[in-house]
This record gives sequence, structure tokens and C-alpha cells, in this order.
Amino acid sequence: MIYQNFAQLYDELFDDELYQEWCDYTTNQLTPGCETVLDLAGGAGRLACLMAKKGYQVTVADFSDDMLALAEQHAEENGVELNLLNADMRDLSGLPQYDAVTCYADSFCYLDDIDDLKTAFTQVYEHLKDGGVFLFDMITPYKTDVVYPGYMFNYEDENHERAFMWQSFADDDVPGGVIHELTFFNQLPDGNYQRVSETHFERSFALEEIADAITEAGFKGLNVTADYGKSDPQDDTERWFFKCEK
Repeated sequence: MIYQNFAQLYDELFDDELYQEWCDYTTNQLTPGCETVLDLAGGAGRLACLMAKKGYQVTVADFSDDMLALAEQHAEENGVELNLLNADMRDLSGLPQYDAVTCYADSFCYLDDIDDLKTAFTQVYEHLKDGGVFLFDMITPYKTDVVYPGYMFNYEDENHERAFMWQSFADDDVPGGVIHELTFFNQLPDGNYQRVSETHFERSFALEEIADAITEAGFKGLNVTADYGKSDPQDDTERWFFKCEK
């Protein structure tokens, strides 16, 4: 079937090296004896597959059935078992407790406001075992306010069968807000092109807001780094990496 949904196209174009970076960061931060991991907004399950290959029991929770279908496919291709759940990160009721919870690709930045972020953090806290580790990343205000406005990325494969356009704009109605217009073009057998597009809304939060929300949820020992834990944050850091414990 020629038609592909947005989730498939996004998954195919995403840089595989980033998943390996997230995997390396995660495994470096987890404590000995960690067995069960909940990957929030785990999407197509590529990180989860890498983690499962290392022996972790991984649950992927995502709001998109299309993404979860891809996660099932990737698990079969990699010969690993994943527990796949359709879930909203603001309501994890019914889920057990885990040794670790992860949430990457700035997924928390898709929440509407600080109250939603606090709710999500509280849900994570309630579903972590005592001593459990919470690892996540978020894009910074520098990224949303300086880098993204006016940002554009275009891609076309060498056979001219597929093209991708990404444009970002500041969202004047939301502090630290940004709007992403994503459009794919796929060539059909008759030579015409099929257009698939989505609009994504993202926002950043001040580091102090995030730290306060983490503390309010009950976590301790917050550590903030950059570059997948390899360096300290700077004024022009585009993504923070967070580690805290229950």
C-alpha cells in the first residue's frame, strides 16, 4: 500500500543516532538492579527496542495508536518484547510502579502549561518505586525563542520520490511557544504526489519552573546537564537533560 500515515513518515526520517544517544545516556544513569522501565511518549519504540536488547523490561506508553503500531512492528523486527500501552502522561492510573521512567524528545514540551507539567510529574512520581530514577529532556527557552523562529528544513530523497518540509514560527499567544508546520510529499504510482501534513505546538519552560515542579511532585536530587549528560548547561544550550530520584 503506497499510503503512509504521518507517524510512519516521521519515524523513517528521524535520526537513528539520536536514539542511540538517548539509550547511552539512560543506561549510564540507571542504578544497578534496575529492571523495569516506563518510556513515556515512547513513540515508535526505537529507544525501547535498544533498551530491551540490553535486558530491560520496557513498557512504551504513548497517546498515538499509529506510533504504538510501529513500536509493535519494530519490536518484532528486533526480536524483543515490549509492553505497549495507549496512555496520556497526565493520567497513568492503572499502571504499576517501575524502577525507572524516561521521557525524551522534549515530549513534555507538548503539554499546554505548567499545571499540566506538574500533573505529569506527579503521575511519574506515583508510578516509580522508592529509589527509582526519572530521566527526561526538554528544549530550552533559547531553543524556542531564538533558534526556532524562522527555522526551516527541507529534504528530498535522491530518487525524488519523497520530500519533507519543516517550518517553525514563534507562537505569540504562548510564552516560549513555537509552531511547527510539517509537510511530507510522497510520489504515487501515477507520478502524482500525495501531501501529508501536521501542525505541532510546543513550548518551553524556565528552568526554575521545571525545578519547582519536580520538587513539588516529591522528587529529590535533581541534576541538570546538557549534551546527553556530557556537559554543563550554558546560556545557548538548546536541550536540558534531567535526572532525579524518588
